[in-house]
Order: sequence, then structure tokens, then C-alpha cells
Amino acid sequence: MAGFHLVDGEDIKKGKTTDIYFKNTMKIFQEKGVGDESVVAEFTASSLPSNWSWGVFCGLDEVLSLLDGKKIDVYAMPEGSIFRTKGRKGVFTPVLCLEGPYKQFCIHETSLLGFICHPSGIATKSARVAKVAGDSLVISFGIRRMHPGLAPLIDRAAYIGGCDGVSSIAGAEEVGVEPQGTMPHSLTIIFGDPRKAFDAFHEVLPQGVKRIALVDTYHDETMESIMAAEEMGDDLFGVRLDTPSSRRGDLAAIAEEVIWELEQRDVDCKIICSGGMDEYSIPDLKEAGADAFGVGTSISNARTINYAMDIVEKEGELVAKRGKFSGKKQVYRCPECFSFEMKSWDDEERPVCGCGNDMEPMLEKVMDNGEITTDYPSPKKIRKKVLDQLKKVEVDWLD
Repeated sequence: MAGFHLVDGEDIKKGKTTDIYFKNTMKIFQEKGVGDESVVAEFTASSLPSNWSWGVFCGLDEVLSLLDGKKIDVYAMPEGSIFRTKGRKGVFTPVLCLEGPYKQFCIHETSLLGFICHPSGIATKSARVAKVAGDSLVISFGIRRMHPGLAPLIDRAAYIGGCDGVSSIAGAEEVGVEPQGTMPHSLTIIFGDPRKAFDAFHEVLPQGVKRIALVDTYHDETMESIMAAEEMGDDLFGVRLDTPSSRRGDLAAIAEEVIWELEQRDVDCKIICSGGMDEYSIPDLKEAGADAFGVGTSISNARTINYAMDIVEKEGELVAKRGKFSGKKQVYRCPECFSFEMKSWDDEERPVCGCGNDMEPMLEKVMDNGEITTDYPSPKKIRKKVLDQLKKVEVDWLD
């Protein structure tokens, strides 16, 4: 049947996006008169994709929206918190904790995990890119690789993780910024001539739109960059190099050539690279002189963080499945080296990190008996929190 394959918020709240065995479990509870037992359920990740040493917790806002009105308490790290999967004693790090009758949230386990697994992966990948990009501009370009219904979620998570801008209109509205972009190859193809396309871009669009020319449609990148400079003059903000390695090879060498030729003609503009960008390719391009990066698929299609939800207490008694750690816990993090330690929730004595700092509690009560108790920060504030933390974590993927 033709149409868009999407569900709305009401369908999610009704449990239509859950795994069927949770619906079956609820039927069993109803028939047997169980499921009202009070439990503590923790959300942890036993590992991170590709052995990442840290992750960014993202998606809490949707968790709270789903659980609003349920007779449960919710404890969570602030959205945007950088975490490690384990503490100093090998205990998994809870990023989120639910407490209350299991029947209140059983049917929503699938959605709750999806709300944090997917955006946390995107935010973490974005943060890894932002870490190596430093002061260079990074724009999220990847929505064309994913279902359009997810565009606001993708761009929100990418922005929170550290991207400076996003390309989609809906994503930009979600985070409260102006969408950013350049020009498509089709513009040049329709005009049949790069010069005519650059001239039309410059003539038609308002001055508030940055003049960024895509310079690899028909001719050598250097040649089209010179054409763009001649057509747009001092209004040229930048040239975008989008040549994939499959077509010519070394993008860093192309960037160096373009920079040299533009400088010889006294053209001062930004060099923006896109096409296969990630945290591994950006350092060499920065060294070659690139100023900004359009990062697409590596962020939008980032591997998810595989959180799991596990019951660790039932009616005040310690319980846990094999391989998990029982009991409600508080998470402590060193404010400097970002090492972690978990302690029993009732043990309020703060641990001291090996580097001598008092460790700080990370889990905060954000819902009390179904009522949200926190003033939720804006995406801009969450993003700033991430960027501040990035100054203290290591680059674990470059020699």
C-alpha cells in the first residue's frame, strides 16, 4: 500500500512498536494476577561499538515523554553526559533507572531502548568527529541516507553531540538553529555550466545565505573554484570539495592544490570537505588546510549503543540475571579523568578517584511518580555540556 511507513506518538504510547512477547507477557500478568511488584530496572551498555572508550547519553527527553503519567520514578544521567560502560570494579554503568510496578512500563521496554540506543550512537559519533575537528566547522549532512521520518531525531542527536549545524529544515527547527548547506550538483547540471550556476546562486539567494560553491561537477576542482571566485567575488564564503576517493584519490592533496591556486589569486575563502568524512579522515584534511567539514553517513548511520534493560531489584530484594549486577546503584564519575565507580544507592559516601578527586554522583531523579521533576535543557545547552566534557576525554582512535 502506498504511503509513509511511520507511526505517530499515540501508537508508540499504545505499545504498537513493542516486541510481541511483551504484549504476551502482559496478558500472562493479567491472567495470573502478577506484575504489580515494585522493581528497579537499570539501562546499561556492556560494551560500545568498535571498542569506543566512551559514549554520549542521548534520548532522555523521549523517554520522559513516553513515561509521563506512569506511576514510576525515573533516575537518569543528564542528557549529553559522557559515560564509560564500566566502573573501576567492573560493574556496568547505569545511564537510566526506573523504579515502580513492572506492569507500568513492561510494554514499553522496546521503545525505551530505541529512544536511547539510536540517538546515543549518533551523538557519540558526532562527538568523536567534533573532538578531532576542534574549532573547524562541522555540519551534519547525513539525513539523505536515512528514512526522512527520522530527520529531526538524527539532526538533534548530531547537534547535541557537537555538530555546529545541520542540513535539514526539520532538524534545524528541532534544535533552534538555521539550516546550513551549499548547492547540489544538479544546479550546475541544469544550467549546463558551473559559471552560470554560480552566478544564479549569487544573484537569486539573499545575502544571509553563505555563498558556498560546489566545485567538482564538470571540471577540475581547482578550475571550478577559480570560476566560483570570479563569479561571486568577495562574497564567496567557501568552496566545497566533494570528490570521493573512488573517483580521484587523495582529497587532502586536492585541497592543498585548490588552496594554493586561490591564494595566488588573492582569494580568501573557506575550504569545505565532504564525502566520506569521519573522525579518522578529518585530521589529515585539517593538516592540509581544510576549514570545515560536511559529515554525512558516518554520523546519521552511526552504530547504535546496545543498551539493555535489566531488573536488579524486586520488592526490595536483590535480583539479577546471569552476567549482571544486582541492586539499585548510584553512578559516580571523576570530574577530571572521567573514571567511574558504582556504589549501592543507600551508600552515600562518595568514592575518591585514584587521581585524588572526589567523584560526583551522576544519576538524578527526573520523574517522581509519573511527574517530570526537571526543567529540560535546550539542545544548545546540552550541546555545550558535551563540548565542555570533550575537553577531558581522550582521542582513542588515532595513532
